[in-house]
Amino acid sequence: MNLSKREFMQVMGAGTMAGLGMGTYANADAATAANGLYDIPKFGNVSFLHMTDCHAQLKPIYFREPSINLGLGSMKGNLPHLVGEHLLKFANIRPGTSEAHALTFLNYEKAAARYGKVGGFARLATLIKRMRASRPGSLLLDGGDTWQGSGTCLWTNGQDMVDACKLLGVDVMTGHWEFTLGMDRVKEIVEKDFAGKVEFVAQNIKTQDFGDPVFKPYVIKEMNGVPCAIIGQAFPYTPIANPRYMMADWAFGIQEENMQTMVNEARAKGAQVVVVLSHNGMDVDLKMASRVTGIDAIMGGHTHDGMPVATLVTNKSGKTIVTNAGSNGKFLGVLDFEVKEKRVADFRYKLLPVFSNMLPADKEMDALITKIRAPYESKLNEKLGISEGLLYRRGNFNGTGDQLLIDALMDVQSAEIAFSPGFRWGTTLLPGQSITREWLLDMTATTYSYATVTEMTGETIKTVLEDVCDNLFNPDPYYQQGGDMVRVGGLQYQCNPTATMGKRIEEMRLNGKLIEAGKKYKVAGWAPVAEEARSQGNKQVWDVVEQWLKTQPNGRIKPRQLNAPKITGGLPNPGYAA
Repeated sequence: MNLSKREFMQVMGAGTMAGLGMGTYANADAATAANGLYDIPKFGNVSFLHMTDCHAQLKPIYFREPSINLGLGSMKGNLPHLVGEHLLKFANIRPGTSEAHALTFLNYEKAAARYGKVGGFARLATLIKRMRASRPGSLLLDGGDTWQGSGTCLWTNGQDMVDACKLLGVDVMTGHWEFTLGMDRVKEIVEKDFAGKVEFVAQNIKTQDFGDPVFKPYVIKEMNGVPCAIIGQAFPYTPIANPRYMMADWAFGIQEENMQTMVNEARAKGAQVVVVLSHNGMDVDLKMASRVTGIDAIMGGHTHDGMPVATLVTNKSGKTIVTNAGSNGKFLGVLDFEVKEKRVADFRYKLLPVFSNMLPADKEMDALITKIRAPYESKLNEKLGISEGLLYRRGNFNGTGDQLLIDALMDVQSAEIAFSPGFRWGTTLLPGQSITREWLLDMTATTYSYATVTEMTGETIKTVLEDVCDNLFNPDPYYQQGGDMVRVGGLQYQCNPTATMGKRIEEMRLNGKLIEAGKKYKVAGWAPVAEEARSQGNKQVWDVVEQWLKTQPNGRIKPRQLNAPKITGGLPNPGYAA
């Protein structure tokens, strides 16, 4: 896409979230507020609707955005590494509005009580139908992490989400956590359930033996007479971040050169618009946009960044739009193009929060969700305790939800230290809400959630922390694997994100005493990626945590005392508000 400097400033100004003046609607009834938020003028002749990282959340939920999302070096002060007031100022969004609540952690508990839950496929379906009514021919893109993250998804082997996505009208999809269902199950869904309905694309998944494409690399669909290519980019580091044995025959990776080849090929076949449906993570998308030419937009996922403003990245042939549509069904991205003379001339981008109080439930989708959940409702709704504090996950270093998991693992298994993976999926509970089995599974449901207890030397503990920290803070985005820092219980440490590999973790202490490199410590954890873990007879992590919850006095779970490292470098930072 080629834009002059003047055009660039115009589209940047036009690319902010819909309802910029929502202060007008702040005290209005739900219907009036919804009209202010969701009535978006049609623009251009090509439209893409984008959802990503819903993590199998069919019902409305609470979800707190992070107070820590550090950007370092060239990424400092830039999207997506802005939190709280810094993000609102950048996007010109008034504090206290519904958008401010959707995008930030600010005054979270009060705002959540005021604005209610977000997401849910029945409300998302209503919003998608509303957008499609004004945008004939628009395509719905699903960025992946869809068939994982809930009890019903785990128990139905992903079938609940497959059926819901078909009814939702998903046109094109790529993946990440989907692959943890195993190669056979993924192929079964793509070749049978999705046949003739949903295209599954991934240019960067090849067979290990001969390097043949496993899925279609892209599809070209005509929209209002305009040929549009959608190229899939699955999560490049799936075999590293997740168990390798689950996708043993497939090779992944960023595959930048092949991406350029696919863009060129699609253009040669007549594509006038080229969109990459990505699960790279936003920092990786930004780098790819600067290096691969001919892409009009990268609509991204994986890092769960709800971006109210489109970022325009310059490369040697023009500019590429980069967006990200958050997580948990909380947002719907809307990207409108005006295509003239066989090229993109202009665009408008909106990120729409899905407020369950402002959107009626789509009856057909609501009925499907009720049917899906019916066999499991009593099991999901069983109360395991009542939380006296806010339980959440998102943030670079720790969250109170993970702190609860860590505390339970150490207590039940008599461990000195505990690790919880830096997963970014998981829902939020407000103080006074019941901790149900459903919430516990929202935080832990994977196909390899075995609880483990291992003896580790102090040297190994440091190696683990250093390795995960480099995944998060490596200055080259192509070496970042997404997710957040492993959450740690029992152990205190200092972290300098600006240091080099192997030198970021310092002052590791247990009960005030320095960790000794050669001494062994009893460490609890869960979700091991090693294949042997599945045959060791370990309990599932949710069973261990449920056991702990049921022993708490009067069923009351006290507010968790967050165990987070002391940050010794990179501050102050507009991505740090804790």
